[in-house]
Amino acid sequence: MIPREILKKIRQIEIRTNRLVSETLAGQYHSVFKGQGMNFEEVREYQPGDEVRSIDWNVTARMNHPFIKKFVEERELTLMLVVDVSGSGLFGSGEQSKRELAAEIASVLAFSAIRNNDKVGLILFTDEVEKFIPPRKGRRHVLRVIREILFHEPKRRGTDLNHALEFLTRVTPHRAIAVVVSDFLIENTTSKANSRTSHTALRQANRRHDVVAVRITDRFELELPPLGRLVLEDAETGEVVEVNAGNARHRAAFAKQQTRSQADLARLFRSARIDAIQLRTDQPYAAALGRFFETREKRRRHG
Repeated sequence: MIPREILKKIRQIEIRTNRLVSETLAGQYHSVFKGQGMNFEEVREYQPGDEVRSIDWNVTARMNHPFIKKFVEERELTLMLVVDVSGSGLFGSGEQSKRELAAEIASVLAFSAIRNNDKVGLILFTDEVEKFIPPRKGRRHVLRVIREILFHEPKRRGTDLNHALEFLTRVTPHRAIAVVVSDFLIENTTSKANSRTSHTALRQANRRHDVVAVRITDRFELELPPLGRLVLEDAETGEVVEVNAGNARHRAAFAKQQTRSQADLARLFRSARIDAIQLRTDQPYAAALGRFFETREKRRRHG
């Protein structure tokens, strides 16, 4: 039996995201994510303006006037949500933690998927794969996915993106839309060798699937508040450091370092040919998602 407060929170997310999905994103989702190919639908008489290369010459010869083969895009897709549930996701300086925003973004994408008759699956990861829900259709299934993102209690606190992507490749043999939702803080703290490994894993995953990175950050991870001396604990490693946030020079140095880290991560995504969406817990996400879909739609039309 699911506690009432959990059901209430899931229902609130569904209500918040439903209007956005209905009015905008479900249609944009349909436009920008390609199916697996083209399926033959019917043969019909040629009409002015039809593509000459589509003429069915066998039927045309038998009937003595031109007929064409009509194809439709095979629409059924699989959306795999690959969601980071490591310790750093619990942080949030405002009303919403990073993990709560991750659940909301997953809700928007999952409901857009099922409105287009696509399947939705889930991989929750820390430095190991914590949970795998195979792809299925339907509202009840999506509500389960949201519940797991919000309320799964991880066994570990660290992050290993490479392991999650390798698992994705093993359990998803056919091409899928793979949306990785994470703060990607691992790229700020690991060695260059590990960063190269992440780049290789992302590039390899993107060859097989359509990988999209959703990076979620909090404003106080980008700039320190002027609150004097702060004692900070790393949610993944447990390391404790003291920072003098009252010093303007220290705050400026911290902000510069975070800007550099963001630029490094953006370069990593570009070199792996992965589209990325940047979101913050203190800013509305609808506009950022809309821009992402519009950019991909333009590229698809002109590609």
